Amino acid sequence: MGRSAAAREEKVPLPPTVRLSVLDADPRWQLSQRIVASRHFSKSPLLSKFLLYIVAETLEERSNEITEHQIGVRVFDRPSTYRTVEDNIVRNYARQLRRRLCEYFADEGASDPLRVDIPLGGYIPVFVAASDMAWEHERHGNAIPISIRAEHPYPAAKPVDLSSRLRSLGNRPLVLALLLIVYSSALLSIAWFAAVRVLNSHPAHEMEGAATPLWDALFGKARITYIVPADAGLNLLEDLSQRPLPLADYIHGGYSGMKLPAMDSHSEDDLRSQHFTSFVDLQTVSALARLPQYDPQRTVLRFPRDLRLDDLRNANAVIIGSVGSNPWTAVAESNANFRIVYHEGMQGATIVNSKPLPGEEANYISHWNDPVHETFALISCLPNLEGSGRVLVLQGLDVAGTQAAAEALFHPDAIAPILRSATRPDGSLRYFEILLRSTSIESGAAGTQVIGSRIY
Repeated sequence: MGRSAAAREEKVPLPPTVRLSVLDADPRWQLSQRIVASRHFSKSPLLSKFLLYIVAETLEERSNEITEHQIGVRVFDRPSTYRTVEDNIVRNYARQLRRRLCEYFADEGASDPLRVDIPLGGYIPVFVAASDMAWEHERHGNAIPISIRAEHPYPAAKPVDLSSRLRSLGNRPLVLALLLIVYSSALLSIAWFAAVRVLNSHPAHEMEGAATPLWDALFGKARITYIVPADAGLNLLEDLSQRPLPLADYIHGGYSGMKLPAMDSHSEDDLRSQHFTSFVDLQTVSALARLPQYDPQRTVLRFPRDLRLDDLRNANAVIIGSVGSNPWTAVAESNANFRIVYHEGMQGATIVNSKPLPGEEANYISHWNDPVHETFALISCLPNLEGSGRVLVLQGLDVAGTQAAAEALFHPDAIAPILRSATRPDGSLRYFEILLRSTSIESGAAGTQVIGSRIY
C-alpha cells in the first residue's frame, strides 16, 4: 500500500521533462512554493507533493495526464497496477488539499494577488487573480467565493428529509434507503442556480435589518469564521444503527465503526465516507455569502467531520443542524437553556427547556412521521470555546425546523424585537437564544412564530 507519510519527506517526483528554470520564473509556480512553505502545508509533505505535482504538470501543458491513477503512482508511490476503485487515497487527499488551500488564502495568503483552486470533478488546478475574485463578488452578490466553491459548488433542487423518509420505510428492503442517498447526492449536482435564483428574490438589504449587529459580530472582525453545514450521512448512520453518536466519538471517527444492518460493502463504505448535506444548509450558506459583511478571504466552509476543537477556540462559527446531524452543536449549547435531546433508538427528539418561564413548556416535541406536523427550532448566538468569539447555531427537530430557523434569521421581522433587545447602545450584541414554532408541510416550514427567548 506504499510507504507511510512519515517516511516520505523527499521532494515531489516531478517529471524529468519539467524545465525548472522556466517554472521558477512563473508566478503560478512561485505561488505554489509559497503555499507549501506555509504553516498550513509545511507539516504535510504528501499534500505539498500533491499540489506541486499537479501544478507542474499543468504549467508544462500536460494537464491531460493529470488523472487519479497517475497521481496515485507519481505522488503516493502506488504500483502502476493499482486500481482507483479499490484505493481512494487520491480522492481523500484531494479533499484535504482543497480545504488546506481555503485555509491558506483565509490566513497567510490573504494578501496574495493570485489564487489557486482545484474544482471538484478533477485534479487540474485553476489560477485566478485575487482582484478578479473581489470584483466578481462585489458586482454579483450571488457569486460564490473560492473558499466555498472549492468544497460545495452545487446545492440541491428541493429539500430532501432523508431521516423522516428512512423512518417511513419501516421493514421495507434496505436498498430503498440507500436509493434515497443516491437520489439526494444526485440532486446536489444539478440545481445550484435554482437555489441562487430563489435567494435572489430577496435583496441583500432585506436580509439584514435588525440582524445587522449579528452579521457584524460574526463577519466584521479580523478573525476567521467557519461555516459548518450538517452531516446528513451521520444522521442516516444514527438512524440505521438506532443510536446517537456523541461529539467525542464523532471527533475520533466513531461513525466508521457504527453497527449497521446488512448491506453490500460498497454502499456501506459510501455511507461511512461520503460527505452528504441538505438543500436547506446549502441555501443558508449561499445566503451568508451574499451578506455585505461577508469576507470571502476570512471565511472557510468546513464539513463537520473535518472540523477540530482548536478551530472553535478563537474563531467565529456558523453551525447548521442539530446535534444528531452536526455534533459540534454540543460545544456551543453546553450552557444553553434550550437544547435538543434525541430519544432512545433515534425514534424522535425533544427540545428541552431547562428553566421554563411562565407560559413556556418544559419540553417541545415534534411528530416526525406525520406529513403535516408542528415542529420547533432554535437560533442561538453563544460564545466560542475561549469566549473570544461567537458561535451561531441554527437547528431544528427536523429539516423543516432548520429551514424555519434560517428563514427567520434572513428575513427577521418575527425575531426583530429580540435582536433589538440583544443589541447594546454601542451596537455590540449580547448572547441570545430564540425558540421557534413552525408547521412542517412535506418537510417545508410555514407559519413560523417566536415562542420563547433568552438574552444574556
